[in-house]
Amino acid sequence: MAIERVGVVGCGQMGSGIAEVCARAGYDTLVHEINDEILAKGVDRIRGSLERGVKASKLSREQADEAFGRIHGTTHLEDFADRDLVIEAVTENLDIKRTVHRTLDGVCRPHAILATNTSSLPIIEMAAVTRRPAQFLGIHFFIPAPVMPLVELVQTITTSDETVAQAREFVRTIGKRPILAKDIAGFIVNRLLVPYLLSAIRLHESGLASREDIDEGVKLGLGHPMGPLALSDYVGLDTLMYVADVLYDEFREPHYAPPPLLRRMVQAGYYGRKSGKGFYDYGK
Repeated sequence: MAIERVGVVGCGQMGSGIAEVCARAGYDTLVHEINDEILAKGVDRIRGSLERGVKASKLSREQADEAFGRIHGTTHLEDFADRDLVIEAVTENLDIKRTVHRTLDGVCRPHAILATNTSSLPIIEMAAVTRRPAQFLGIHFFIPAPVMPLVELVQTITTSDETVAQAREFVRTIGKRPILAKDIAGFIVNRLLVPYLLSAIRLHESGLASREDIDEGVKLGLGHPMGPLALSDYVGLDTLMYVADVLYDEFREPHYAPPPLLRRMVQAGYYGRKSGKGFYDYGK
């Protein structure tokens, strides 16, 4: 069946971006959070992003208003009963995600596709708690979702080719470029990105170069728009460490192991931009 109504579970930085992208593409979009206060903050984040799009002349006022009008909020997963596709974007905790998908499986109609936006967790472990493993896959957006053009589709050993085809067409309708990966930790992008970021942290940890010179070297020498330490701050040092741990547990290869400096920074509460301090100070 055609995908017409989309649901997004989680309205944080990632979930709100996914919801915005879907609404801008014309989809009726229902977004969920655990309470009214957090939901209101997420919806305000979407409104603010649309307003920035208008100010930057990327959206007309009419387009922004129409997109926002397609977004509805709820604190009840039972309200996803009429959705054709539900994308889960809650915290990177397997137990929480499995609980969400177990509930969604009991609520959603038989034809509905369930997806997770996880960047690292084994998707089959979520699909296994549902009665629709053939209709379960990863749909991994990148931060910020309204800007980044790429979406990774992740096919488990149980995901049907028909589900992948439907997901690929959906991703194209929201203006993104889909690539397909198998259900192995890190998929494509993080499997390559994480060792690169960890190598930069080890370089800085060794005292070989300053954070500024490492980032400047990569930007000017390799043509990257952002240096690896600044990018680590943007991703979130806690998130980076978590993904690195998942990759190391899967492959047991040294270049996936988080450096001691990264662990100490996370233990100190230095998460990067979101905490105001990481490799750089964002307090001002």
